[in-house]
Amino acid sequence: MLTILYRGPLASCDYDCAYCPFAKRRDTPEQLRADRAALERFAGWVAEQPFQVSVLFTPWGEGLVRSWYRQALVELSWLPNVARVAIQTNLSCRTDWLSEASDRAALWVTYHPTQVPYDRFLEKIRALPVRHSVGIVGDPAHLPHARRLRADLPAETYLWVNAEEGRLYTDDEAAEWSSIDPHFHYSRFAHRSAGLACRTGDSVISVNGDGTVRRCHFIPEELGNLYDGSYREALRPRPCPATACECHIGYVHLEPLNLYDVFASGILERIPAIWPGTPSPPR
Repeated sequence: MLTILYRGPLASCDYDCAYCPFAKRRDTPEQLRADRAALERFAGWVAEQPFQVSVLFTPWGEGLVRSWYRQALVELSWLPNVARVAIQTNLSCRTDWLSEASDRAALWVTYHPTQVPYDRFLEKIRALPVRHSVGIVGDPAHLPHARRLRADLPAETYLWVNAEEGRLYTDDEAAEWSSIDPHFHYSRFAHRSAGLACRTGDSVISVNGDGTVRRCHFIPEELGNLYDGSYREALRPRPCPATACECHIGYVHLEPLNLYDVFASGILERIPAIWPGTPSPPR
């Protein structure tokens, strides 16, 4: 199976979070048309493949406020060769359309306390008909919001915490976040990656809007193009050339971390196989 991290030209977002460089950025109508065309081309390519594919959409901006991302998520979820299709989102969009998706659709949702009324966000999460995780940035100002969210979310909903970029946490601070997300320690520090085995460039690739294939979003070297098939010859196991990896969508594929065992079938939507709220299997 080939896992694809897709990131098209879209770079606009309807939120203005202080920690995000794309806050309130506007795409021109021409840029939006280009993004839609690129996504439709990609979805068409996926539909034609004779092998299994999993897709995680990782837009710089917010995708689900755009109809073409909603349509792609639904349509891809029903394709027989798609094992999972997921997207990173702030969930500011309406959610009724998700009832049209299959059980192979999933959401990686981030809660931004300064951008949305708490009760509105919680109501949306509780009503979601597809698999999902919910997360928050580990800004100290967000800690009471994270505690409240953990208390109010269903026990089976995994709440992850991303370490805030550039922040060093004391052990006491890390313990507070770990009481909310037992896997916070993976996010707390960047992972040394140079020379280590990584699935990216082999069974995992990154694809941009024009089909350029790279091993991941963080390594600039090009492996070829998706649409002319030139990427295929470049796929092989290879060590990471970077010094360190500090983003979950990157280090989750580092083999020495064994995070495929931790997250199992929930790799794309960031749902671990076991955590304190995991429902007990039927007897």
